[in-house]
Amino acid sequence: MRIAITGSAGLIGTALVRSLEADGHHVVRLVRRAPRAADEVEWDPMRQRVDADGLAGCAAVVHLAGAGLGDRRWTDAYKKELRDSRVLGTAAVAEAVAALDEPPRVLVSGSAIGFYGDTGDRAVDEDHPPGDGFLADLCQEWEEAAGAAVEAGVRTVYARTGLVVSRAGGAWARLFPLFRYGLGGRLGDGRQYWSFISLHDHVAALRHILDTGTLYGPVNLTAPAPVTNREVTRAMGRVLRRPTLFTAPAPALRLALGEFATDVLSSQRVLPRKLLDSGFAYAFPGIEETLRAALAERG
Repeated sequence: MRIAITGSAGLIGTALVRSLEADGHHVVRLVRRAPRAADEVEWDPMRQRVDADGLAGCAAVVHLAGAGLGDRRWTDAYKKELRDSRVLGTAAVAEAVAALDEPPRVLVSGSAIGFYGDTGDRAVDEDHPPGDGFLADLCQEWEEAAGAAVEAGVRTVYARTGLVVSRAGGAWARLFPLFRYGLGGRLGDGRQYWSFISLHDHVAALRHILDTGTLYGPVNLTAPAPVTNREVTRAMGRVLRRPTLFTAPAPALRLALGEFATDVLSSQRVLPRKLLDSGFAYAFPGIEETLRAALAERG
């Protein structure tokens, strides 16, 4: 199968490309520079330009590109960059897909469980409405930007991703060293739910979505049993055999992280109902086994 991917150099994209190529699929990478290889296609998300000819013959497109939520403080300028990198980039990909004489069978477009806002201890699934706040508003715009593909009849899936557990990138790449040195601890009161997923299961879920023709619309990519930050902290201590005595009080987090601290301290108890109903089987459903899988990842 010929599959085009944006964000192929990121944490999830790199793992997905590796998985697909290992099974003999042909991956086309969308890059933001002049192509240097036959499997590269140029695109410019901010100017909403895509070399659509390079997408010809693709059975699927997976759109993962976007500025990192935790990379910088959420100044007004960076919030604009977060929005533009997602909304403009998604619109560009969707419009390019829709314009093809033979569009791909499926577009998997990245999204996030930030769509639901702070859910407290209330469990939510794909049927629940959006929440409040910057991330919830951003996720709504992000998903709506894929409208051109939907209108063209392309099966479109919004992959609402939770916290991906990996030592290679994302939030956990910062957490693991802290806990290894005995500096880890709960954040705030530790009661907030974290909806996590192993990198292995995230990639497997994306491939399941590509292969399962009945999945469309929002699909939550999280493990089946979210846990609290307090439980995550204890699990990290057990797996790494380190004390977890430190805490990061909410005021200190807000001082250090600015508005992003609101997301760190919020509770999102998100269930992957569609994945479970479609028969997806998790390799690492629990937090401890997920942490151990992350530590065993190949470099």
